[in-house]
Amino acid sequence: MRFQDLLAYKKSFELVMSIFEIAKSFPSEEKYSLTDQIRRSSRSVSANIAEATRKRRYLNHFISKLTDSDAENTETQVWLEYALACNYINTETFDNFTSKSLEVGRLLNYMMNNPEKFN
Repeated sequence: MRFQDLLAYKKSFELVMSIFEIAKSFPSEEKYSLTDQIRRSSRSVSANIAEATRKRRYLNHFISKLTDSDAENTETQVWLEYALACNYINTETFDNFTSKSLEVGRLLNYMMNNPEKFN
């Protein structure tokens, strides 16, 4: 199984690329804070999914990496809240990104609850 074929990976990668693009419009004073943090956490979602697939023979390690991915996904939601509160994104963008992030979270939870299907 290639990690690139997993729906959770595809959806998280799509979201990170959207976040990357919108973050280009954030103020320059946010470069080393909000912009960096939201890009970093959102990228970690996909990266941890990829790492999890390499550990799928060991269910506890597989689930642990997916848990890390889920935590990074939740962190990304927090940074989206800040971006909305600071008026760097509008409500429509926030709702769209949050909806996609929640979908990724559901996919990750499915994988964590059914690890044997990914062996």
